[in-house]
Parts: sequence; C-alpha cells; structure tokens
Amino acid sequence: MPRLFGTDGIRGVANVDLKPPLAYALGRATAHRLAGPGGTLVVGQDTRRSCDMFVAAITAGATSLGVDVHRLGVVPTPALAHVAGAGNFPAGIMVSASHNPADDNGLKVLGRGGRKLDDTVEDELEHLVWQADELGGMSNADLGVAIDAHDLLGRYVDDRRVIAAQVGAHGLRVVLDCANGSGGVVAPEILATAGVLVDTIHNAPDGANINVDCGATAPGAMAARVAETGADVGFALDGDADRLIAADSSGAIVDGDQILGILALDRLARGALPNGTLVVSVLSNGGLEAAVRAAGGTVVRTPVGDRYILDGMEVAGAALGGEKSGHVIVLDRATSGDGIVTALELLRVMAATGESLATLAAAIPMLPQQQRATPARHKDQWEGDPVLQRAIGEARERLGQTGRILVRPSGTEPALRVMVEGPDADLVSELADALASLAGERLN
Repeated sequence: MPRLFGTDGIRGVANVDLKPPLAYALGRATAHRLAGPGGTLVVGQDTRRSCDMFVAAITAGATSLGVDVHRLGVVPTPALAHVAGAGNFPAGIMVSASHNPADDNGLKVLGRGGRKLDDTVEDELEHLVWQADELGGMSNADLGVAIDAHDLLGRYVDDRRVIAAQVGAHGLRVVLDCANGSGGVVAPEILATAGVLVDTIHNAPDGANINVDCGATAPGAMAARVAETGADVGFALDGDADRLIAADSSGAIVDGDQILGILALDRLARGALPNGTLVVSVLSNGGLEAAVRAAGGTVVRTPVGDRYILDGMEVAGAALGGEKSGHVIVLDRATSGDGIVTALELLRVMAATGESLATLAAAIPMLPQQQRATPARHKDQWEGDPVLQRAIGEARERLGQTGRILVRPSGTEPALRVMVEGPDADLVSELADALASLAGERLN
C-alpha cells in the first residue's frame, strides 16, 4: 500500500481518490494521537468547492472522539499555523492542495506550535487512519462540538500588520495576485499597512478558479499587469498563500531562489543572518549558492519539501531558508513558509536600500535550469529502469562537472520530476526534454 503522506500532506483528486471517508478517518486519527478526549483541534481551508465537504468530514471524525473542532473557514495555510501556535492548539488540519489544480485537494496536519509533523508521527497517524474504525467513540454527553472560530484569524492579521508597519515602503505601487485563493481574505489589508498602493487581481474565488491561469504557478498575468501599469513590483501568491513569486517593474519574473538571495545578501551585509547560513533544497539554483558564498555565507541543501527546509534550519541554527518554488521561511517572522511575510521582507529591503527589485535580483545571476514534470503511473520505479538510468548517465557526461541533473518522484502527484542545470541553456533544455519524454515512455 503506498504511503498516504507525501511531501506536503495527503493529496489527491477530490471525491475521486481523495474522498470524505479518508478525511473522517484522519480527523479521528488526529484527535486520538495529537489531541485526546476533551482536547481541541483547529481546521482551516482554501477556496476550493470541495473544502467544505472535507472540513465537515474532519469535524465529524474528531468530534466523534470527544475533541472540539475550531473551524477558521477560508484562511491562508500560514494563518492556520500561526493560530495553532498562538492559541496553543495541539493540532491543526489545513484543507488545501496549495498550488495544485482546482479539482485536487489535500489534507495537511500540523502539530503543536503550528509545526509540520515529522515522518515518525505521520507514520503513526497513517497507521491510525487505516485503523480508525477501531478507535471507539463517545456517548452523546462526551462528544466534541464544532465551533465557528473565524474571529481567530484576527490574531494572524494583527501579527502581520505589526511586521508591515515596520517596512517603510510608503508610496510604492504593488500588483498583488491572490490566485483566487485564501490569501485574498487578508493579504491586501496587510500589504496596505506597509504604506504601499495595492492593485489586487485574481481575488474573486468561485470554488473552481483557484490557481487557474494566475498566482505563483502562472505569474504571467501579474507580471503583465506590473509592466502595463508602471507598478514598482508585483507579487503572486499561490492558492493557500504559503509561497510567493515576484516580478520587477519591467515584468521580469523573480523566483524563489532570487528572493532568497536578495534576503540572504541583505542579512549578510547587516550581520543579521545567523551563522551566515542559508538553507535551500537540492533544486535551488547553483547561481544562488555561488552568490551567497561569494558574499561570505554558507549554503546548506536539504531534500525537497519545506518541512525538510525547517528541519535543516534548526540543525544549522539558521533563520532563513526556502525553495525555488517560492516557499520562504523567515524564522524570526514565522515558523512556516508565508507568501505575505516574504512580500513584506522584499519590500523592506527595497525601501531600506532604495534599489529596485531588478537591481537587487541582478546580484544573484541564475544558471540556466529547466524543470519538467512528466505524468508517470509508476513514478517510484525510475531507479530500476536500465534504459532511463543509462540516459541519465549519458546526459550527466554531456553536461560535465559544472552541471547537475536531479530526478525524483513527485510527492504530490503521479509524476516524475526532472531538473537539469548547467552553463549551456540550449543543452539544458534539450536534455530536460529528452529525459522527461523518455520517463513518460518508460513509466506509464
């Protein structure tokens, strides 16, 4: 039986391979393992139509074991994490598939402090999910209750507005793409507190348009709006606002690696990067690593996934880490990736230096890098395929010592991900296309 939990919770197509009975079982498992009878659980959701269905199922499961469920409604994932931590909840569940298509959904479990769970606890929860019917139940007098707790979102907003008030970016013009997701309920208000003029787009969710041709996975519309209106900067959140992609005033995209580089170089210059260390995933561009090292810093790499980034940060004593996708963790601001905090940090650097985003990003020149995600029903069998392995070896020889190839199964969908990086852009594209095509032939 395949593992339920991927790199970011349990994912699947809503009502197809991710169904309400699983959410019910997860509610019971989480209540049993993390809350206990008489305990509490906090639940949030993004704007997908299927979220109400899953929240109802989680609530039924948890309350059946005597746990009260505080339902936040539509909130960013980092807001759920903040509320869970600030409210001292023993656990939280976010119903969201983040950047995935609208038909998908996901169930992310957080532990005490709003932290993502380690593999051991996830394994225990998974075992309990399959045994959920054996966990017993409560009589009527001892059942948990569902509580409308949307007002708790104010704790997150107040905290982020304090950060925003310190930015000092008065008068900057910002385009904000909310991806028709949950960030739209708070992001415009928080950014406005920084003194910027906010032009908000894609903030009309209808249950089916989350991430559709908008947001961090499709920032072209945001970038075009920046160029058309003469804005100073653009920000694109993903569907649950835990990641951010930016654009400079010309509409050029500034991805997570360059954002991390900008923040790291600023903190290195101010002596404010603990241990001089930046933590990134194996996917982050070699150009970022070179720029940070040239400035006197150290780069530590981890497996893909923001929980591994956080683990690496704690081991290294670092306060800044993240991924090329736009997940950025600024540990003195938040304990998880937060696209709104990332936007505020970028605005702070722009305001403090007086430099444009384009100038700041130019200090982190990127090596040509291409990533492909090819559908693969048998994604976990790639290492045992001799034809694919031979092709990967030959591609590495063509790239030489200055290049990198990374192949890995997706943790969120049935796909194999291929990353190729090197100094020759044409060769990088050629090899990425060839390996992705071959993987599709061999693994389906």
